[in-house]
Amino acid sequence: MLPLGDLLTTDGQLVEVIDPGLHNRNAGPDFFNAKMKIGGTLWVGNVEIHDRASDWYRHKHERDAAYNNVVLHVCGNIDTDEVLTADGRRLPQVQVTVPSQVSEHYEQLLHIDQYPPCYAIIPSLSPLMVHSWMSALQTERLEQKTQAIRQRVERCDGSWEAAYFATLARNFGFGINGDAFERWAASVPLSAVGHHRDDLFQVEAFFMGQAGLLELESVPERYRDGALTEGYFTRLRNEYLYLKHKFSLQPIDHHIWRFLRLRPQNFPHIRISQLAQLYFDRKASLSQIVDCQSVDQLLQALDTHATPYWQTHFLFGSESRRSEKRLSVASRRLIVINTVVPILFAYGRHRHDERLCDRAFDLLEEMQAEQNHITRMWQQCGLGVTTAGDSQALIQLKNEYCNRKDCLRCRFGYEYLKKGAPVTPR
Repeated sequence: MLPLGDLLTTDGQLVEVIDPGLHNRNAGPDFFNAKMKIGGTLWVGNVEIHDRASDWYRHKHERDAAYNNVVLHVCGNIDTDEVLTADGRRLPQVQVTVPSQVSEHYEQLLHIDQYPPCYAIIPSLSPLMVHSWMSALQTERLEQKTQAIRQRVERCDGSWEAAYFATLARNFGFGINGDAFERWAASVPLSAVGHHRDDLFQVEAFFMGQAGLLELESVPERYRDGALTEGYFTRLRNEYLYLKHKFSLQPIDHHIWRFLRLRPQNFPHIRISQLAQLYFDRKASLSQIVDCQSVDQLLQALDTHATPYWQTHFLFGSESRRSEKRLSVASRRLIVINTVVPILFAYGRHRHDERLCDRAFDLLEEMQAEQNHITRMWQQCGLGVTTAGDSQALIQLKNEYCNRKDCLRCRFGYEYLKKGAPVTPR
């Protein structure tokens, strides 16, 4: 997109870029640890980029020691000859002129109201380019999730089993209560629960108690009398008090749970009850998930339902029409996508087992794409979205590129900057 030619500093020195370094998204210079030759001398340091050279002073970089390691100042317009660092060093500057057509296309991407802003270019993109970018985004999303799982493993003192349970629990929150479920899972000592695994009532007492849901204050006031009269709440609470004393347990604050605008089947009580049943049935272990070879086997392994009391309740003291409240196939598919696939990929990396990593990708290709506002918008643009791998790639694209207006690093954005496209209503 940019005109080819030698890069020269304002005083005529040839610049040869050996390594552009790492793009910095946070405060500080734009690129870290770049490697280049300036006038034949090898430099390793940071690079700062501005529209105008005078922006260096407008942003007060000359007073900021964080910019002392900058070795090159790249600008679209050199409107000041001298740029100094906080330690008094004069920086070499290079002017890189951006063609007006590219600038116009970039401004369009930044200011188009519709999402995605590059929609007009999508039908003209080659299938090979689209496929390669979607594959890269899919891998990038898995790598991102792998990092989160590794952090959970560290918090769990190296236990992959506990990290899997925390990941599974987080995704039982289905977004709204995800953080609360992960915090809850971290409070559940699986080694202690394991001593009582053959007793569903005790498992449920462990789980509900650690969630803070066996505090009377957690029951809405209008249902408290009913909860106490029925007796199940009191039995669970007494059992939990015994377990709490036995294992020195500390429950989380029940106020972290969110109920507003939740469908009753997504209430924390129901999801925790389903997890208790899954754990009791010995279906919540990493080893069992690793042994599953297909989507159907995974869906069967994750099949669970509410415990008996919750088949006629959504809250303590509030009766509902009898239903097993079984975890739906659609919900189980989401758990495969957001829990099983990332844990297989991360565990495969940990064990240097490429078969597990390949299975993670295969599962995404075998499953249908998620249906949400992101995938629907891209489909309206003419992009084929058929597999879960496609939908995961597009979620990554929106979160990490579109939302940040980072069109310069997006391959779709690159094509738009290079070719442009008529801005017409869809």
